[in-house]
Amino acid sequence: MELTAVLLRTIFMYFFIFIIMRLMGKREIGKLSVFDLVISIMIAEIAVIVIEAPEKSVILAVSPIVLLMVIQIGIAFLSLKSRKLRLLFDGKPSVLIRDGHLNRKEMYRQRYNLDDLLLQLRENQVSDIEDVKLAVLESTGKLSVMTKDRSGESVEGEEALSQTGQKSEGNGGPRIRYELLPMPLIMDGQIQDDNLEKLGKTRFWLKSELSRYEINNFKQVYFCSIDYKGKLYVDKK
Repeated sequence: MELTAVLLRTIFMYFFIFIIMRLMGKREIGKLSVFDLVISIMIAEIAVIVIEAPEKSVILAVSPIVLLMVIQIGIAFLSLKSRKLRLLFDGKPSVLIRDGHLNRKEMYRQRYNLDDLLLQLRENQVSDIEDVKLAVLESTGKLSVMTKDRSGESVEGEEALSQTGQKSEGNGGPRIRYELLPMPLIMDGQIQDDNLEKLGKTRFWLKSELSRYEINNFKQVYFCSIDYKGKLYVDKK
């Protein structure tokens, strides 16, 4: 008998939560803000409690869930009229890259590390930070990327590089191609020796290259990478 009650409550709560989520809008499914996520977690927890405790009335679960739905819909409507309220509940976007330069202070404030940034840039089909005109971390955690217009640049004469990371000479001078390029060489002031080794380069070579940017200490560099042309991108601390 208890099993039957649990199963019936499960079916009821499934359709009830389904209707609630539809009433709350498609935004809940597509992109959850922190506020939306809290509401969703609370609804799920309340639903589980009533399913696991058949002796409790279903009203004890339905009433709080309906209240949460009313709160969410009410705040959503108020947010349509007030940007300050939207920023309070959803947060505001953060500019992480502008004109090829990293916004380190904002990255620190958002606790957003370089690995996260490079991952999302790759997901946006961007291979070089210098090609980014604007990169904005949305309140949902998604990175929106606008790239510079590179249509006038020529990439002829490139030679492919095998996955061992060896460099070859092309008609237009040295060219480097590697599966994971642009490859980080320095992150947070720390040299990525394994990547240097893949390229067949040494710290002495890197220091020599950085001297062109008036850098004499690796600790001065927040981020440094190399692209498929062998060009360095350097962002100082």
